[in-house]
Amino acid sequence: MTGTEGDVEVDDRAADHSDHPDRVAVTGTPGTGKSTATALLEGEYDVIHLNDRIKGNDDLWTERDAERDTLVADLDAVADHLGDWTGVLDSHLAHHFEVDRVIVLRCRPETVEDRLRDRGEPASTAAENAESEALDVILSEAVAAHGMENVYEVDTTDREPEAVADAIRAAIEGAVEPSAGRVDFTDYL
Repeated sequence: MTGTEGDVEVDDRAADHSDHPDRVAVTGTPGTGKSTATALLEGEYDVIHLNDRIKGNDDLWTERDAERDTLVADLDAVADHLGDWTGVLDSHLAHHFEVDRVIVLRCRPETVEDRLRDRGEPASTAAENAESEALDVILSEAVAAHGMENVYEVDTTDREPEAVADAIRAAIEGAVEPSAGRVDFTDYL
């Protein structure tokens, strides 16, 4: 699924954070830098790159979206596969799972579009994700599932991956306050 699809139901268990205080979702629109930044944290935290797991396991997806050339994840199967995981979950879907904190990486929509096109995504997919970023789709889903008090935003637009990793680390360690709603890219629209 791309970051623009909002028709995924969120498991009601996602709102209960008390059982697993060490589960952190790093999420955001495709192209915001999640995998690059979380790769830099692998020596400190158990990082799960969820999209790679889904691609590598036929039991974790239900169909291929031919128009977008993406896999449609089976969120229930993924939750079962993850079991009692701890650490950092990296994916544009990560906020759909039971977590204590959600870190939403944000990026100027024009930059998202450029990054996605540079990595070979079709122009239509890149534009769709840029619009999704401008509309705060993933941020809105994260806040709806986990509450403003558990969501942190990090603007990655002009930051090097190491600085993004530092900002993620600060949110994980509680060195910064939740910050949902501080980033605004609606001028793109």
